Amino acid sequence: LGTFFLMLVCVGSANSRVLMGVTPLTSEELQFPPLYFLTIACAFGFGIGGIVHMLAATSGGHVNPAVTWALFLDKRVSVVRFVLYIVAQFAGGFAGAGALYALGSHNIIHDEIRGGNSYDNDYISNGEAFAFEALGTMFLVLTVLSSINEKRGHAPSYLQPLAIGIAILVIHIWLIPYTNCGINPVRGVVWNIVIGQASYQTLVFLFAPFVGAGVAVPVFHFLLVPC
Repeated sequence: LGTFFLMLVCVGSANSRVLMGVTPLTSEELQFPPLYFLTIACAFGFGIGGIVHMLAATSGGHVNPAVTWALFLDKRVSVVRFVLYIVAQFAGGFAGAGALYALGSHNIIHDEIRGGNSYDNDYISNGEAFAFEALGTMFLVLTVLSSINEKRGHAPSYLQPLAIGIAILVIHIWLIPYTNCGINPVRGVVWNIVIGQASYQTLVFLFAPFVGAGVAVPVFHFLLVPC
């Protein structure tokens, strides 16, 4: 359910007619004003924060396979639950992407604002894109682990989803100009497949978040866990 709404609402915000209104599609070369980036960043930040808050009491708010991978490495999720979460996340993502595609007239929306994840190899190499996505995911996972760390004395409340949502918002402001900000294998892969824009670059959005999440766990315990 979480990744269903992630794709339908958050990814939907990245290719909606609202964005067509703030993007001068008549120009020969698309120019994206600041409002374009802020609109998407707010949609993902507040949207995912709301989804995590909504599902926290039932499933723990798992909407990102990379975060689930980090929680598995941190021994907070069993192997069976980890596999079930991953399957459910991708299934929900494809269901949400299918609903979004069916409800929207995406054939009339410019390719550059259809919400897929990609980057321009004339300016960013595959290695740089991988590093951007891994570091962005690392920042997110460090925020998640910090917000749920028992030694910090934080009781479960709205503060955890708020902190996570703000982190996602900031990461999107940073990464949208470079990679359109994936930091989530479901978000970075599923919509690209559904709209027919999957390519070798999609592998970056699939694997980089898992690498960033894996690195974040030892960094958190080495540097950020209170004594």
